[in-house]
Amino acid sequence: MTIKPIKRTCVAGAGAIGSLFACHLGGVAESTVLVRRQGHADQLNQHGLRSSGKTERHSRIVASTDPADLGDVDLVIIATKASDVEDTARRLAGHFRDAVVMTVQNGLGCEEVVAKYGDWPIVSAVTFMSGNRHSDIHVEYELDTATWMGPWAKGTATFEQVRLIEQLIEQSGLKARAFPDLLPAQWSKLIFNAAVNSISAVTDLPHVKAFARREVLTDLGHLVFAMMDEGKRVAEAQGIVLFEDPWEMNVEATSHGQTGNDDYAHAPSMLEDVRAKRPTEVDWIAGAIVRAAMAAGVPAPISETMYRLVKAREASWKLNQH
Repeated sequence: MTIKPIKRTCVAGAGAIGSLFACHLGGVAESTVLVRRQGHADQLNQHGLRSSGKTERHSRIVASTDPADLGDVDLVIIATKASDVEDTARRLAGHFRDAVVMTVQNGLGCEEVVAKYGDWPIVSAVTFMSGNRHSDIHVEYELDTATWMGPWAKGTATFEQVRLIEQLIEQSGLKARAFPDLLPAQWSKLIFNAAVNSISAVTDLPHVKAFARREVLTDLGHLVFAMMDEGKRVAEAQGIVLFEDPWEMNVEATSHGQTGNDDYAHAPSMLEDVRAKRPTEVDWIAGAIVRAAMAAGVPAPISETMYRLVKAREASWKLNQH
């Protein structure tokens, strides 16, 4: 089987992560972007997209609110929040028939949603990089860690196609790692995210050193550890051998990574959502662990509790509007 080279890309969703992909890929391929607002598309078409911080880039961008305007592409990266994937996939239906589609969301289950709207080869991915979107045309690259990717187990994408995407992303100046089977890595991040995002959303704490501290009874790290340990038991019941230990990922992040200095602590995405009073991705993250635990017959009381607390916080905004 001959693998087609990637010459044109489309990033669907131009938040921080999507903007980082689009800007960097613009240096090694023709970069197009599918956005929701016409004003956003106009800004990108007129000024291009700039990244600062870990890298300095400026790329010409072709942007539109209509996928029909973007022509044929070889790779589509869906970089929206998990809660927006269905609407995005619906917009993509009937377009980009020869493309490989890569999902880059927190949690589990987005691939199944995309597959309802087209028979594209689907690549699963999770990313650890982060950025700060300053405007429609400027994104700051903050955390330069890798995007992990692999063929979706229920789809037709091949590992060779994944390797080609890995190479392209690496050439663009971002970091990537291809896996023949992404599930062990995907579950490592799922368990990490379920605990860190849910606890952050409930406590209003960014991902600070307290998330790894377990010295006295009241330390938050006890809860983080227990929730991650519970998630590990659910993964084991699913037959998943984790790629990395989520607790060690948490310790590393709070001691040497983006949150080593609490003055510049990273606000997880669900905390940003809570502060903005918009729906979170909890159904795809903690909710995914709860559903997996129920399917496997494994108790998951901590995950269930945090899931319900985040959902209750979302419900409180509607009540407080009246």
